[in-house]
Amino acid sequence: MTTPATTRIPQEERTRAMRQRLMDATVELLVEKGFGGTTTTLVSERAGVSRGAQLHHFPTKNDLVVAAVGHLTAIRGSDLEAAAARLPKGKGRTEAVVQMLGDHFASPVFTAALELWVAARTDPGLHDAVGPLEQRVGRETHRLTVELLGVDETQPGARELVQATLDLVRGLGLANTLGDDAPRRRRILTEWARTLETALRPADSEGDNR
Repeated sequence: MTTPATTRIPQEERTRAMRQRLMDATVELLVEKGFGGTTTTLVSERAGVSRGAQLHHFPTKNDLVVAAVGHLTAIRGSDLEAAAARLPKGKGRTEAVVQMLGDHFASPVFTAALELWVAARTDPGLHDAVGPLEQRVGRETHRLTVELLGVDETQPGARELVQATLDLVRGLGLANTLGDDAPRRRRILTEWARTLETALRPADSEGDNR
């Protein structure tokens, strides 16, 4: 009587592992070859999954990519949380937070997300999948930045400064897709961190390093 349950669980685990490999392969290929160069055949080869098995779960490229959107969203969230956990406290924290955000938006996962943004502009089905998840990522990234910097968003201009910070690191991440822009990015973010720290410091505080 227990045989079906006993055999079903390993099969579910194998299926989950296979889907994970397909998602990981899709993200890797988006980074390496872009949306146009990512094909279901290449994904199945990279993942070590048979074409038949891949087509059973994801019959079309868009089915595969839409599933990868959710997978990529989870990766971006976990990467940010992990990086945030390593940040120093006290003096130098503002710059550390800003540089961490800069590194995140210059990482391969952002490059993969960017490929999806561009493709979604002219693909209604992909747009419907990417749009809501990007909004969620944006809200979570904003929330995390506010928390890490200790920003009081009731203060005039504070929310806009956080948004400007995120727009800045996204733009620098975009520039990085055309070549390693790390030295220039770090210099820009060092200066921005100084400006940000001064602007966010309470008026009655002296030398408050967030």
